[in-house]
Amino acid sequence: MELEKADSPVEAGFSEARLPAALRILDDAVLGQAFPGGIAVVGRGGKLAVERPFGGLDYRQDAPRVSADTIYDVASLTKVVVTTTLAMILYEKGELRLDAPVRDYLAEFAGEGKDRVTVADLLSHSSGILWWKDYYRSLGGNRPFADVKARYVREIACLPLDYPPRTKSVYSDLGFILLGEILERVAPGRLDELARVHIFEPLGMEHTSFNPPSSLRPKIAPTEDDPWRGHVLVGEVHDENAFALGGVAPHAGLFSTAGDLAVFAQTMLNGGVYGKRRVVQRSTVELFTRRVDSIPESSRALGWDTPSRDSSAGRYFSPSSFGHTGFTGTSLWIDPVQHLFIVLLTNRVYPSRDNVGIRGVRTAFHDAVMEALLEVPQPRAR
Repeated sequence: MELEKADSPVEAGFSEARLPAALRILDDAVLGQAFPGGIAVVGRGGKLAVERPFGGLDYRQDAPRVSADTIYDVASLTKVVVTTTLAMILYEKGELRLDAPVRDYLAEFAGEGKDRVTVADLLSHSSGILWWKDYYRSLGGNRPFADVKARYVREIACLPLDYPPRTKSVYSDLGFILLGEILERVAPGRLDELARVHIFEPLGMEHTSFNPPSSLRPKIAPTEDDPWRGHVLVGEVHDENAFALGGVAPHAGLFSTAGDLAVFAQTMLNGGVYGKRRVVQRSTVELFTRRVDSIPESSRALGWDTPSRDSSAGRYFSPSSFGHTGFTGTSLWIDPVQHLFIVLLTNRVYPSRDNVGIRGVRTAFHDAVMEALLEVPQPRAR
């Protein structure tokens, strides 16, 4: 199944009377300066019910308006679109074992308790690895990319575990950096090239890449006026550790459009296939998007997140739904029960990451979209 534009919201199962209320939430958020602008895409049953740009690239009155082809720094959506999908592909090939100790792939990951950490633990953020460190301040600079990456891997691998593996889930960029290194060694290849060959080109995601060329700058939404780098970031990855890694990282660095991410979302809904191009098998999608119930009080699947009590997905996405958010103001949620996805891209960190107004907006928007369905689903049990 490939995406087609619906002739009307009703064709995709939405109420023409109720859907505008969801879109007004986004317009009101721009007026309230939760973000300068963005784009929302809603698909259901293979039909595009909403493709709605709103606001501008920044807050100036004469700022360029957001359009369907505006490119956003999608931040941690990189984790699911690139890193998790590549893990799926290598798992299917039998080249990546989810139950294998990390040390089987990274001999340098050794020390007390680390022999118990598996690849699946990295994916489910339950490895015990510290969530983040400002390595960019000490390991970046003008060194060659390969040297910086090697230093990152070595430093992270030498960290003591922050908690015993699988006793809880703590979201970890550092764990995903190690996962990316494993994928590059197993494949073998560089993350950006692997993603291009195995994901972007097969799915026709022509506007998705790491380190977009300067020629695309007019189409890219700015992110933060970064005090560390001393300028407004446009087409330059917002995440500092990803920047130090040369803009190509397993946890952040991807730039994309809502249209490309809609294709990716539909691929996941289709069970890993889009048109005639299969990326992964349905059983693999189901395995990676199923919540890992053995981790106490965790909503994590393998790479993906699932709806929880305070989830940005809101109240109506089914328990079998899966999704992810990005620090810059992006999100992707997919509901296989409703055959529905919602892509929301904004640059809420412009001009400062201190703006957290998006928190309530995402939940309200997702709820309003679900309430606009002709048959409104029951809210999830709390």
